[in-house]
Amino acid sequence: MSIQKEFWFGKNVLVTGGAGFIGSNLVEKLVELGCNVSRDLTKKDIKREVEKTFNVKVEKVNVVITPHGEKKAYVKLKPEYEATEVAQKLGIA
Repeated sequence: MSIQKEFWFGKNVLVTGGAGFIGSNLVEKLVELGCNVSRDLTKKDIKREVEKTFNVKVEKVNVVITPHGEKKAYVKLKPEYEATEVAQKLGIA
Protein backbone atom coordinates (compact mmCIF):
# COMPACT_ATOMS: atom_id res chain seq x y z
CA MET A 1 0.00 0.00 0.00
CA SER A 2 1.45 3.35 -0.95
CA ILE A 3 0.96 6.44 1.16
CA GLN A 4 -0.37 9.44 -0.73
CA LYS A 5 1.23 12.71 0.38
CA GLU A 6 -1.75 14.66 -0.96
CA PHE A 7 -4.06 12.70 1.33
CA TRP A 8 -2.00 13.18 4.52
CA PHE A 9 -0.80 16.76 3.96
CA GLY A 10 -2.39 19.10 6.51
CA LYS A 11 -4.30 16.32 8.28
CA ASN A 12 -4.50 16.29 12.06
CA VAL A 13 -2.94 13.06 13.21
CA LEU A 14 -2.72 11.40 16.60
CA VAL A 15 0.25 9.15 17.36
CA THR A 16 0.44 7.03 20.47
CA GLY A 17 3.55 5.27 21.69
CA GLY A 18 5.70 7.64 19.64
CA ALA A 19 8.80 6.88 21.69
CA GLY A 20 8.96 3.22 20.63
CA PHE A 21 10.57 1.88 17.47
CA ILE A 22 7.41 1.71 15.35
CA GLY A 23 6.02 4.92 16.85
CA SER A 24 9.15 6.96 16.24
CA ASN A 25 9.29 5.81 12.61
CA LEU A 26 5.62 6.59 12.24
CA VAL A 27 6.10 10.12 13.60
CA GLU A 28 8.99 10.74 11.18
CA LYS A 29 6.93 9.53 8.22
CA LEU A 30 3.89 11.61 9.16
CA VAL A 31 5.99 14.75 9.58
CA GLU A 32 7.50 14.13 6.13
CA LEU A 33 3.95 13.92 4.78
CA GLY A 34 3.05 17.31 6.26
CA CYS A 35 0.69 16.25 9.08
CA ASN A 36 -0.42 18.54 11.92
CA VAL A 37 -1.04 17.75 15.56
CA SER A 38 -3.96 19.33 17.41
CA ARG A 39 -4.24 19.91 21.18
CA ASP A 40 -7.96 20.64 20.87
CA LEU A 41 -9.06 17.04 20.41
CA THR A 42 -11.03 15.44 23.24
CA LYS A 43 -10.80 11.78 24.23
CA LYS A 44 -14.08 11.20 22.41
CA ASP A 45 -12.72 12.93 19.27
CA ILE A 46 -9.53 10.88 19.40
CA LYS A 47 -11.42 7.61 19.82
CA ARG A 48 -13.77 8.39 16.92
CA GLU A 49 -10.94 9.43 14.57
CA VAL A 50 -8.72 6.44 15.35
CA GLU A 51 -11.63 4.02 14.84
CA LYS A 52 -12.74 5.70 11.61
CA THR A 53 -9.29 6.20 10.12
CA PHE A 54 -7.83 2.79 10.90
CA ASN A 55 -10.98 0.61 11.01
CA VAL A 56 -10.23 -0.62 14.55
CA LYS A 57 -12.09 -0.43 17.87
CA VAL A 58 -10.64 1.58 20.75
CA GLU A 59 -11.03 0.36 24.32
CA LYS A 60 -9.61 3.39 26.17
CA VAL A 61 -7.99 6.78 25.56
CA ASN A 62 -5.75 8.57 28.08
CA VAL A 63 -4.52 12.11 27.42
CA VAL A 64 -1.65 14.01 29.06
CA ILE A 65 -0.08 17.41 28.55
CA THR A 66 3.72 17.25 28.81
CA PRO A 67 5.80 19.87 30.63
CA HIS A 68 6.65 21.23 27.16
CA GLY A 69 2.95 21.82 26.43
CA GLU A 70 2.55 18.94 23.98
CA LYS A 71 -0.64 16.88 24.11
CA LYS A 72 -0.11 13.13 23.98
CA ALA A 73 -2.82 10.53 23.73
CA TYR A 74 -2.40 6.89 24.60
CA VAL A 75 -4.89 4.69 22.82
CA LYS A 76 -5.57 1.14 23.91
CA LEU A 77 -7.11 -0.96 21.17
CA LYS A 78 -9.68 -3.62 21.95
CA PRO A 79 -8.07 -7.07 22.35
CA GLU A 80 -9.05 -8.25 18.88
CA TYR A 81 -6.89 -5.53 17.25
CA GLU A 82 -3.14 -4.98 17.19
CA ALA A 83 -1.05 -1.82 16.78
CA THR A 84 0.84 -3.50 13.95
CA GLU A 85 -2.39 -3.39 11.92
CA VAL A 86 -2.34 0.41 12.17
CA ALA A 87 1.36 0.52 11.35
CA GLN A 88 0.79 -1.63 8.26
CA LYS A 89 -1.97 0.65 7.04
CA LEU A 90 0.50 3.52 7.30
CA GLY A 91 3.17 1.57 5.45
CA ILE A 92 5.73 1.46 8.26
CA ALA A 93 5.56 -2.21 9.29
